[in-house]
Amino acid sequence: MNLDHRDLNRALDIFATDPLAGSGLPLWLPDGAIVFAELERLAAELARADGCVPVKTPVLGKRALFERSGHWAKFADDMFPPMVVASGAGEEDDLVLRPANCPHHALVYKARPHSYRELPLRLHELAPMFRAERSGVLSGLSRVRQINLDDTHVFCRPDQVAEEAGKALRSALKAQRILGLRVDYVRLSLRDSSPSYLGCAEQWRDAEEALRKAASEAGVEVVEAPGEAAFYGPKLDLQVGDPRGHEETIATVQVDFNQPERFDLTYDAADGSRQRVVMVHRGTVGSMERVTAAVLERYQGRLPLWLAPVQLAVLPVSPAQDDAARALVDALVAEGLRPRLDPDGSLGARIRDSRRRREPLIAVIGASEAETGEVQVRDVAAGAERRLAVAGLVAAMKEAYVSRAGEVSW
Repeated sequence: MNLDHRDLNRALDIFATDPLAGSGLPLWLPDGAIVFAELERLAAELARADGCVPVKTPVLGKRALFERSGHWAKFADDMFPPMVVASGAGEEDDLVLRPANCPHHALVYKARPHSYRELPLRLHELAPMFRAERSGVLSGLSRVRQINLDDTHVFCRPDQVAEEAGKALRSALKAQRILGLRVDYVRLSLRDSSPSYLGCAEQWRDAEEALRKAASEAGVEVVEAPGEAAFYGPKLDLQVGDPRGHEETIATVQVDFNQPERFDLTYDAADGSRQRVVMVHRGTVGSMERVTAAVLERYQGRLPLWLAPVQLAVLPVSPAQDDAARALVDALVAEGLRPRLDPDGSLGARIRDSRRRREPLIAVIGASEAETGEVQVRDVAAGAERRLAVAGLVAAMKEAYVSRAGEVSW
């Protein structure tokens, strides 16, 4: 039976909730924080490989910022109410927790002039944003009120849109392959006849054509979905199913002509004129919460070694082997790996505890292993057991960690 990530969490201690913190605001426990950090590391590496540059922006903004972006008019019911604070001279500011990161990134772009030679400019941030979700729809990590999103906004010339959208799509697909998440299909989310969308028909047509071209050049077939577009533009959504048959968007690529217009985002063209940029929104790994839920359910808690909070349980058979066990732990830690030393209790109980925790590898060190400098290793997922020198074990684990391999190559 496939377990929900909330059920798996009872054994894994990835996150917790508390009424004092509030619904939809999970607390990342130590093991969960390791998973979060590994996903963040993956997101940063993929962003850097694509030429993205990091930025940091505040989680708060004036209500006027989101009025300018269009979020307040289209999205206010899903935003937290303003916080009124004194700004001096008897005046007050309405500050709002942001529902999206793009308005702040627009301000980063606007902070100085840009030439056509600088474009595309890709601004990356793993940033929290906030949605005032109703309590009835909140669910573990998959539906929360604070979303930590791997978020990039590309500011480019119109002739660069299709290429940038294609680059973003390929990186998102690569991220899901690394994570082991099967993308069921790519959805081309279009507008419908509703008046709630911003922009003119020509802008939407150009944006949709750019996304179709990006998908075609990436060799990806799309399923059209009218009514699923963002209010500011169409998007390509990577759809992933969970064990319960539910469907989630795990990563997205969006083309936006509207926010550059609202924020007057321009560049100096080759002929000296000022031209409007286009914004491409790209999520590669996705939100830390939703992706963590997805990988927990995909692997039923037995995460691949690179992502596992504890990569190896080290179990000395008796106190006489404690020194050898600690030496193994020290060698692994020196290579940036994550062992857990468990010297107390019966060996059988400790093995069962490691299996309950769904740790990928178990190393047993008895008198023979301590004498020869070897380790008896159980690869739980593969159902295999082998005897290795300490150096061989460390090297195999390091290779699996660095390469983010699905399995350890022995």
